[in-house]
Amino acid sequence: MSLFYRYQAIFFRALLCVVTTAIVVYLLPRGASFQYEIQEGKPWQYETLLAPYDFPIQKSEEELSIEKEALEANIPRYFSVQDKVVSTFLSSFDQYASTLPASPEFNAILINWRTVMEEIYAKGIIADAQFISFDESIALVKNTSQTTVSISDLYSEKQAKDTLLKQLTEFGNDVLSETTLQYLLSLVVPSISYNDDLTRQFKAEAVAAIIPVRGLVTKGTRIIAKGEVVEGEKLQKLQSLQQEFESQTWTQSNTIWIILGYSLLVLIPVLLLFVFLWRTRKTFFENNKRLTFLCLNVLLMVLLTKVAVDIDPQYVYAVPICMLPLLMRTFFDTRVALFTLMITLFLIAFLVPNSYEFIYLQIMAGILASLTVTDLYRRAKLFISVGLIVGLYAVSYIAFTLIHDGNLLQLSYDVLLLFVVNGLAILFVQPLIYIFEKLFGLVSDASLLELSDTNSRLLRELADKAPGTFQHSLQVANIAEAAANAIGANTLLTRVGALYHDVGKMKNPVFFSENQATYNPHDDLEPEVSAKIIIDHVLNGIASARKSKLPDRVIDFIRTHHGTTTVLYFFQQAKQNNSDVEKGQYEYPGPKPFSKETAIVMISDGVEAASKSLKEPTAEKIFTFVDKIVQRLMDEKQFLEANITLREIETIKRVLSEKLISSYHLRVSYPE
Repeated sequence: MSLFYRYQAIFFRALLCVVTTAIVVYLLPRGASFQYEIQEGKPWQYETLLAPYDFPIQKSEEELSIEKEALEANIPRYFSVQDKVVSTFLSSFDQYASTLPASPEFNAILINWRTVMEEIYAKGIIADAQFISFDESIALVKNTSQTTVSISDLYSEKQAKDTLLKQLTEFGNDVLSETTLQYLLSLVVPSISYNDDLTRQFKAEAVAAIIPVRGLVTKGTRIIAKGEVVEGEKLQKLQSLQQEFESQTWTQSNTIWIILGYSLLVLIPVLLLFVFLWRTRKTFFENNKRLTFLCLNVLLMVLLTKVAVDIDPQYVYAVPICMLPLLMRTFFDTRVALFTLMITLFLIAFLVPNSYEFIYLQIMAGILASLTVTDLYRRAKLFISVGLIVGLYAVSYIAFTLIHDGNLLQLSYDVLLLFVVNGLAILFVQPLIYIFEKLFGLVSDASLLELSDTNSRLLRELADKAPGTFQHSLQVANIAEAAANAIGANTLLTRVGALYHDVGKMKNPVFFSENQATYNPHDDLEPEVSAKIIIDHVLNGIASARKSKLPDRVIDFIRTHHGTTTVLYFFQQAKQNNSDVEKGQYEYPGPKPFSKETAIVMISDGVEAASKSLKEPTAEKIFTFVDKIVQRLMDEKQFLEANITLREIETIKRVLSEKLISSYHLRVSYPE
């Protein structure tokens, strides 16, 4: 158990890798992979292909559809004869007739009507809504017998009633009252009803009898030669061979080996993604939440593609794959975004038809998305980027259509519409960013922009309790932002980190020089006590930040802005009193800066704080002063874990020197 706790981070990453691989394999098609890629309308790029065994030629979907429609059209509609309707009519008619006045005229009419209705019901009455065409033949089912009759041989409800009214004119229209007439007519109801279940059953039986093959390819027969265009009969033979191969392979006893093959093919790109993060983005790799977030997004894209392909393969063009690099670009960087997109597309390629075209479209669009959307919180940029992505999709699709057909006659406007739907779906990336921030504790530029507001609760509290520290933080933020911009670091993250790096000084503001007027409480304390108070502002800052629910990326600046440096003033003071002073008591707990942004804030904080001690500053003094502070930090090896180069450090030194010169309103003296 102790071994598990010791290596639990490694176990978690291994488990995450295995689970990701297993889910992707589960979503892959249940069949073996055909070794040739069939690209309709393109020349056959492989060697001449001979039939490896006998296999049937499968009918195309279009052929099956035409045959199905023809068979269904030949199946007549089925109707059932309702004998009970006739007996009910006669019973009701006789019962009502017995209540009418007895007279020769009434008796003659009633007898005549009853005779006519018996003749009408002998042929049958069909509902007006089912009386579609006089030429239509229908199947009439009575008990267990079936006959085929023309619908013109039957009566509709209207015809039956018209026939009765015509009989009435022979006796005079005033013989029966209007009430009696309407009641007798209401007794006339259809005796033949449409049997939908029976009709569907016979159509289904006819369709089920369709033979899905239309020929046989014998072993050794040439299917297609190298260079021939994949179309027509050759296309159908290739597709039939693929179906036969996949069905035979999957039904054999080597199913486990096929799954193993899929697992290896999926595991390789997933492992490469993990190795890439380990080698180039170690801080991301060691953060389990971020790693889980990344794998979850990869699986989400694979799942969406699987659902789209199962519904209709064409719907794959509506899957917002470009949302993936946008999310990765928001929470990581462009390099991670593009590598993750590439790995995800390799996994999706197992699912989609015409995988080459699909991967081309998505890689080009993903690169465009990563390069155009740098500030996702700016809505205008997102809309512009989505417009460019949709345009790129459309142009690429048109180009592929020209290559396949040599013209635009076969251009599908449905696919172009799917590209528009894809673009609209990408716009939902902003609410997704908010959701992922809350679920995984991540921070986006939109959140950083909110945190940079100096009217936020924590910064207002800092301004009230430690106004000198607040002003110092503002100055550090300004010069750090300029330095970050000069070397291409994240300027917004750098500024926010600088604004909050000293919030821990709120607990004991008077012990820090920028908040002191005349009295210095350190004069009455021992050096080790003073050093502890100074060092504790880092721990107090972390506590305040967590209480205010600041993101971890911002808290990192509080933890690292002094690294493992020494509180030099009190350490030297202690050495004067006692030469056996332990240096560890005067060192900050760290960690050291581990990014360009945290390194910039460390340098800016040290330079800005120490610049207050400059007397009669000149441009030359400032350059020397900045160089001295940075060199001391480098001598203490504070930048070993930060991915920052010497060239970038020199650029930062130059920018900070220029900022200080500007704040002192100095000018550089040039040689005459």
